[in-house]
Amino acid sequence: MKPRYKRILLKLSGEALMGEQEYGISVEMIRYVAGEVRSVYDLGVQIAIVVGGGNIFRGMVGTAHGMDRASADHMGMLATVMNSLALQDALEKMGMQTRVLTAISMHEVAEPYILRRAIRHLERGRVVIFAAGTGNPYFTTDTAAVLRAQEIHAEILLKATKVDGLYDADPVKDKSAKFIRQTTYMNVLENRLRVMDATAISLAMDNNLPLTVFKLDVKDNIRRVVCGENVGTRIEG
Repeated sequence: MKPRYKRILLKLSGEALMGEQEYGISVEMIRYVAGEVRSVYDLGVQIAIVVGGGNIFRGMVGTAHGMDRASADHMGMLATVMNSLALQDALEKMGMQTRVLTAISMHEVAEPYILRRAIRHLERGRVVIFAAGTGNPYFTTDTAAVLRAQEIHAEILLKATKVDGLYDADPVKDKSAKFIRQTTYMNVLENRLRVMDATAISLAMDNNLPLTVFKLDVKDNIRRVVCGENVGTRIEG
């Protein structure tokens, strides 16, 4: 199969790394993800990854329990670093060269995020994992994913989730919910479709960044999206 894109950014939720667990990192799931990334890597595609931290700590949850929002968000950023290091280990065990670049300086475990360094790593065939979100509180890892995708000039943002795409209603609660194959960012905002927060959606819309939302645990889905197959929901325009 021939890839449609030369450079992509893959957004993984922290929850996706839990597998069937209720908390933490599933070794089986992270190996599965590494295998899926390897199948795209073998096509010669330049791959950047942003991973969330919700399987370990989510800033909004801490805030709901009375924590200061900035403190809670910084804890969430550190959770993304833990996930990034775990993913790095799994990827390297599958023979891929990787670099973790973090928006919060921690030289002993990761490189600081410098845009030109990130692009150089990609051009040299390394998988680049962006950790610690944007480095600022009040911004989600979805916003960080859109921001990094724009900065590195990724051709598409792939959001791998637990669902197979967007619906016009909650398919769990409403059996008549209709699957949305393709839509616009404005429609997502106007109808409050739950795919990313409004800041991330607006940033993607303003910069004409296409987004595909698809189910992670269907084997070869990432590769199929990269090769231009009609998988999940595509959002653009």
